[in-house]
Amino acid sequence: MPGPTELVILLVLAVFLFGPKRLPEIGSAVGKGIRGFKDAQREPEEDQDEKRKQDEADRDKAAREKTVSGS
Repeated sequence: MPGPTELVILLVLAVFLFGPKRLPEIGSAVGKGIRGFKDAQREPEEDQDEKRKQDEADRDKAAREKTVSGS
C-alpha cells in the first residue's frame, strides 16, 4: 500500500494531467466503476443463494408428495 508521500505525488500528477476542474468528475467515475464492480461480484452469491433456496423448496415439495402418495 502506498505511503503518504506516494499519495501526495500521485495527487499532484493527477492535478497536472487532468486539471483541478476535472478531478471531481474523474473521482466520481472511478467511484461508480468500483461500486459497479462490487455489485457484479455480489450478484453470483445472491444467485447461488436463490438457487439453493429453490432447490430446498423443490426437495421439500417432492418429499411431501412422496409422503402423501405413500400413505
